[in-house]
Amino acid sequence: MSAPFRDMRLPGAFCVTMLEPDDFEFWRDQARAMVQCDVPPDRVAWSDPSGAGDLFAGGRRRLPAIPPGARPVRASRAFVQLAKSAICHSDAARFSLLYRLLWRLQANPRLLEDGADADVRRLEDLAKAVRRDIHKMRAFVRFRLVEEGDEEHYVAWFEPEHHILRANAGFFVRRFANMRWSILTPKGSLHWDGDRLEEGPPAQRSDAPAGDPTEDLWRKYYASIFNPARLKIGAMLKEMPRKYWKNMPEAALIPELVAGAQARESQMVAAGTLDMGERPSSLEAIDKAIHACRMCPIGLLDNHAVMGEGPQDYAKGFSGLMIVGEQPGDQEDLAGRPFVGPAGQLLDRHLERVGIDRRSAYVTNAVKHFKFVQRGKRRLHQSPTSKEIDICRFWVEGERALVQPKLVLAMGASAARGMLGKTVSISRARGVPHALEDGSELWVTAHPSYLLRLDGPARDEQSRLFDADLLAVKERLAQLVQA
Repeated sequence: MSAPFRDMRLPGAFCVTMLEPDDFEFWRDQARAMVQCDVPPDRVAWSDPSGAGDLFAGGRRRLPAIPPGARPVRASRAFVQLAKSAICHSDAARFSLLYRLLWRLQANPRLLEDGADADVRRLEDLAKAVRRDIHKMRAFVRFRLVEEGDEEHYVAWFEPEHHILRANAGFFVRRFANMRWSILTPKGSLHWDGDRLEEGPPAQRSDAPAGDPTEDLWRKYYASIFNPARLKIGAMLKEMPRKYWKNMPEAALIPELVAGAQARESQMVAAGTLDMGERPSSLEAIDKAIHACRMCPIGLLDNHAVMGEGPQDYAKGFSGLMIVGEQPGDQEDLAGRPFVGPAGQLLDRHLERVGIDRRSAYVTNAVKHFKFVQRGKRRLHQSPTSKEIDICRFWVEGERALVQPKLVLAMGASAARGMLGKTVSISRARGVPHALEDGSELWVTAHPSYLLRLDGPARDEQSRLFDADLLAVKERLAQLVQA
């Protein structure tokens, strides 16, 4: 570092006022310049936009220009990752801590490996607290419906401990891309209109709605999945601290559910219903059971279970083929039959093209209820989650055990997971057999609805691949039947 710059020092500290409390890029630029100007940590005063910070009593000066020939600043990837998290902490001293560590890293690049160092431990503690706060926000934000004319808007209130709103924005945009929503907090707000995300000023609890009609449905679902046999109060409170309960509609049920847990467990043991029990012994019994199933949120929507259909007796034309899709659509829900909508009609055309008679196959879905989000009078399809597919796997496995196909064709990733119990890539899994535990074979292809979303050359290419998969299934099924 240049000696002339040291000679220029005057009493008082250099002041850096952050533009935003979580702006890592701005902090990094200012910190890098100060290191290159040889400004030690004890001569820098940091403050966030609110004015909070480790301000010095003496005069404060602006940083001069970086001297020519200043050496580049070194920082490990581990430090950058920890610093990006720690800067979101609410501790006013976080900026000084980060700069002090950056300054020390120039002389000791392996400083972060010293777990006994007080600054390193503090950095890790700040980053850990921020990550935990991010996780809690994702887990405990609850949206309430607000009617705005003919449109729906969902509003949530959350009280983060740290400056995590921007860090979590991408998650909520991806998770609720089809909703119009706002998240209000004392530290700022986010607003998504389906196309664009905007930031807003801090809000108050009174700005958010207190509840909506769907909360009764949510409370009903929460009570239905509460398993007293697995209740561990200490673990529950650690994962879901009481301070978050006030914004969660289901939290009002917890004291009563906990109080009655022992009695409910005894009743469930006596009734033999601690799990889903034995599978029904007939397709008719499965049909009846799925209409009563409320093991996941999809079963609580305004819909109807759709049972598989088709022959399962070789004497009555069963080919040995079982076709599994994702879930019923809007038209299937209304008709009570699988694959009668646009995707089903496209499937019929492709099956006919390669010479497979759909009437000889047993056709069903991995998920038995239609998952949707209401948009005015329309019900828009939503993909089931992995957990919802895994719960419904109980039923589709029951169908397979009774139908006893020689070959199962899974169309789409959800159907493949319903058969295998794990997520697979369609592009990697298609075109080859996958052995199932009962001796049958699983073949994987795309879902017909995927083809409907394409046009032009892309649709032509995927249609060709789809036909090739169906033709391979037809030829392999003939070999299995002969064997």
